[in-house]
Amino acid sequence: MSKPIPIAVVGSGYVGLVAAVCFAEMGHQVICVDNDERKVAALQAGDTLIHEQYLPELLGRYRNDRVRFTTDLGEATRASDAIFIAVGTPQSEAGDADLSYVEAVACEIARSLTTYKVIVEKSTVPVYTNEWISRALERNGVDRTLFDVVSNPEFLREGTAVGDFLHPDRIVVGADSERAAKVLSDIYAPLTSGDYYEREGIIPGMCSTSEPPPLLLTSTKSAEIIKHASNAFLALKISFINAVSNLCEATNANVEQVARGMGLDSRIGPKFLRPGIGYGGSCFPKDVAAFRAVADQLGIDFSLLTEVEKINSLQKKRFVSKVRSALWNLRGKKLGVLGLAFKGDTDDIRESPAIDIVRLLLAEGCSIAAFDPAATERTQQVLPTDNKLRYATDAYDAAGDADALLILTDWQEFADLDLRRINQALRYPIIIDGRNLYDPSAMSDQGFTYLSVGRPVVHPVRDLASSAV
Repeated sequence: MSKPIPIAVVGSGYVGLVAAVCFAEMGHQVICVDNDERKVAALQAGDTLIHEQYLPELLGRYRNDRVRFTTDLGEATRASDAIFIAVGTPQSEAGDADLSYVEAVACEIARSLTTYKVIVEKSTVPVYTNEWISRALERNGVDRTLFDVVSNPEFLREGTAVGDFLHPDRIVVGADSERAAKVLSDIYAPLTSGDYYEREGIIPGMCSTSEPPPLLLTSTKSAEIIKHASNAFLALKISFINAVSNLCEATNANVEQVARGMGLDSRIGPKFLRPGIGYGGSCFPKDVAAFRAVADQLGIDFSLLTEVEKINSLQKKRFVSKVRSALWNLRGKKLGVLGLAFKGDTDDIRESPAIDIVRLLLAEGCSIAAFDPAATERTQQVLPTDNKLRYATDAYDAAGDADALLILTDWQEFADLDLRRINQALRYPIIIDGRNLYDPSAMSDQGFTYLSVGRPVVHPVRDLASSAV
């Protein structure tokens, strides 16, 4: 059993809260800090604030015990050996990452730092951020021997973040001193040694005692680049298969057959070769832009990333054109929309392509009834109900008397709809699927005109004998 290590996590958003409860699950004592008193009070009371699998379970297990929530960063700094900075790094108007929150935290940590601490970048930050954190601490009077700055990027997928944290593909630690590397190695020892996977009642996942996750030790700069490079490459794969899907539509080919043929090549692999309406969320759009901005600042031509962004943006407009092709005119059309979150299993609507498409359709004069299993409340804050937009109680309510039903988020429940009931609810049996959740031939058999991404349009099967004169 590894020795528990006192940890502070600054920030209680998607990354910070997941990290805090997962460190507790690993056996450490954690103080989670946030400057929002209402969020802290809600977390102390057991409200997770975000929709994330296993998060309520772990919060209930460790709340106010192994995990404490506070607004006092000074107290957390003094009580901890390692301080993980997990605050927001939003995209600035120039496209690069806004690191003002990271700087503010570093300056506040400096006021309470009197013994050696490891300051850990957990937020997604550009290369050289470790040096700026070090400068901020030194400029605020901290002796350089009292801290090391480490990069420990996260690779979490919203909806499965807890499982991803405890069963990672790899744990990247960028440290420029052996002392700091040892602290991070000890923190992750329950996972890398396999000890965690021997316990009862653990969060299930792909790792095991015999196959624990590897710990990759790098320089701080390499670790910072690994995070941005990984997300940019995944965004590239998504944009690439979306571009291929457009070619497939133009030639009446099937992109899923093409993607399978590509994915069976071990050099390529099948992951992230699913066509759709484009990527979104809090990571890919921001990280691609930030990675490109860093390259620009360093005089590196990385225009490939500009094309990735362009393809992603055009994919949403192509989907609206697909809706127009099915309905002829859009003005005055009534549409049912399934999905508002940027992906299934989360309530996050940041940079959601579904939200962008809803806005485009409203601008075309459509009226919309929208449903999402988790993201409705958040969407109402940016798209309030009016005479053109209402929020449905379920998928069947959204489909009620609609000219067509649009699938914009890959929730599993949207792949398991009662299609006969949907057919009866719609004014016209038209489904336009931006996530390719259904088999086209099966949809034809069910009596639908079915449009998807990168696959031929299908129409209802008609009984020719019964229609003969």
